[in-house]
Amino acid sequence: MGLSNKELPKLGLLYMDYVLRFFDHSNFKGWPNKIETVTYHWKNDKERFIQEVKDKKIDVLIGNIPATAYETFREIARALPHVRFIPSLDTQFSNKSKENVTRFAWKYDLPIPKTYIYYNHKKADEALKKAKYPKIIKKSYGPSNYGGYFVHKVDSYEEAKKLLEEKRYHPVYVQDFVPMEADIRVMLIGHKPVCAFWRRAPEGEWLTNTSQGGSMDYNDVPKSVLDLAVKVSKAAKAEYWACDVAYGKDGKVRILECATAFAAFPYIRDWIGEYLMWLLSEGRFRKPHIPMFNWEELGKISPDLLRTMRHITFGEFHASYDGAYFGKKKKMYGEKEVYLHELDKKYKISAVKPRYSEEWPSEKWNYQDKLSLKPLRSLKKDSNVEVPKPTKDESQESFRDEVKITQEELSDFLTSVKGIGKKKVKKIVEHFGDVDEVIGVLHQNPNMLTEIKGITEKLVKKVKKAWKKLLK
Repeated sequence: MGLSNKELPKLGLLYMDYVLRFFDHSNFKGWPNKIETVTYHWKNDKERFIQEVKDKKIDVLIGNIPATAYETFREIARALPHVRFIPSLDTQFSNKSKENVTRFAWKYDLPIPKTYIYYNHKKADEALKKAKYPKIIKKSYGPSNYGGYFVHKVDSYEEAKKLLEEKRYHPVYVQDFVPMEADIRVMLIGHKPVCAFWRRAPEGEWLTNTSQGGSMDYNDVPKSVLDLAVKVSKAAKAEYWACDVAYGKDGKVRILECATAFAAFPYIRDWIGEYLMWLLSEGRFRKPHIPMFNWEELGKISPDLLRTMRHITFGEFHASYDGAYFGKKKKMYGEKEVYLHELDKKYKISAVKPRYSEEWPSEKWNYQDKLSLKPLRSLKKDSNVEVPKPTKDESQESFRDEVKITQEELSDFLTSVKGIGKKKVKKIVEHFGDVDEVIGVLHQNPNMLTEIKGITEKLVKKVKKAWKKLLK
């Protein structure tokens, strides 16, 4: 079962100068072939980096990309259509900025604090004059966007104006203040929660970050939080993921942050490595078994020790032949008590498929560079500058107006090519996952159609010719 050594994809670990490494070779214990490493050296290193990946014949490139290199790596990914990036650049869209997290949440109708994004500072000032306080103002973009040090609570317009004059944040990113019981960090692998913990603010404070004096514990993370984290991970199509969820005093849960770049104990990075080995080997390696609420037991261990523990494994529950043991441990989950092992059936580890289309192309979504900070005079002169505005109700921003190709339209196009019938169209869509992914293949690398039985290189040439004609 599974792929042989020769059939396994060639793995590469993506490193960057001056950036802490999330993975190393030891996270992929047992992988039989050489794992390459490629390091991006910043400045004008794009072409050299692309060539090194090609020279090393890498099929899968694994690693997180910091905000300051994100746009460059979107270009790199386009230049390497045969390489699967894990996580994909679309999955890492939220890594770049808080603005991107917000736009991701708006698209998928995910609950977040009501948010306002202004590139026009004059309009931001006008809105802040009329706003109800308190408000939260955050630095949206930059390499030092962590630890709560760029998150500010303002109680009046005067405080907001003074803060923005001092910090000059761009864009102006404002959220309604949501009184919280605490926030909860949830880490997921293959959409399954593998670790979760509360972060509580010190007495009389509102920031929950442990670097700012907050405390943490692992007990009784609510069902509503775990379910929301799973929903967000699936929307991002993330192989691994982390969410910060605000647990409001009103009982509601809201997304605060989410990304693939997060602090994780070494054993969690090992679990991600095991998962990726299973995912990329077509079942040759065992899918890791990570029981629900394992974090409550591991959380009893000193954090100093947890930071050194590696390759933790769990036995999977099986009822014994004589019924002597039937998984006696129960937990309140939602409104009823359940056996813990039963939750592993509800929260399964899912196989995340590769992406072939671009969900967040930079030509449309890179507001941070298209609308970089300019002197107020030039903004007045340039009447053509398109400033993104939040909708009337920011949580309901509509993406339904985008032009999308339907499955029927795709079928009409493909069946217009002699040699492709409706059965082949069905196989193509099933193989690549959905219509958008097939469109991505047609755009970037039509030769991948030969992966489907019955589609020859000769047939692909016809498809390419028809696709170019269609796009003219």
